[in-house]
Amino acid sequence: MKKVSTISTNKDNLSKSIEDAFHKLISDYKKISLDYIQINEIEGNLKNTKINVSDTLSYLIGWGRLVLKWYDKKSKNLEVDFPESGFKWNELGSLAQHFYLSYKQYSYSELLLEFENTINSILKLVSSLDNDELYGSNWYKNYTLGRMIQLNTSAPMKNVRTKIRKFKKVYKIDI
Repeated sequence: MKKVSTISTNKDNLSKSIEDAFHKLISDYKKISLDYIQINEIEGNLKNTKINVSDTLSYLIGWGRLVLKWYDKKSKNLEVDFPESGFKWNELGSLAQHFYLSYKQYSYSELLLEFENTINSILKLVSSLDNDELYGSNWYKNYTLGRMIQLNTSAPMKNVRTKIRKFKKVYKIDI
């Protein structure tokens, strides 16, 4: 049996991938009460670290906002410091910690709203572009813009959802 690739190759598949991952994950998040959101029992992005539900949202918001920042800068022919100023690709665990701190002051409801707004902004960006802009040429090194968007939106959402569902199962939250 041939494995079907989950890598989007066109605008419609990319939008659907982001929307599907978002709707599944936001549904899980909305079932977690405030009593559980600060429990540090979710596998973190640095080896041997534990994070909480709020941190997972901060992580996803951080990456989504970076995608929007990258596109904005490149569309203005400005240089982009990938992945983020002060961080290299081999320092993604530290970048994740930066995201956790960046959104630490947000309430859970504010994080959920910011996550939704971030995803809506990304979907609006995707809808404003055509297949050639998304997949016609390399945008960053060997990656198309569509691939960079997917790698930093729907892919991490799927990964985080696995962690959230495991957390919900351990704490017997709507399983």
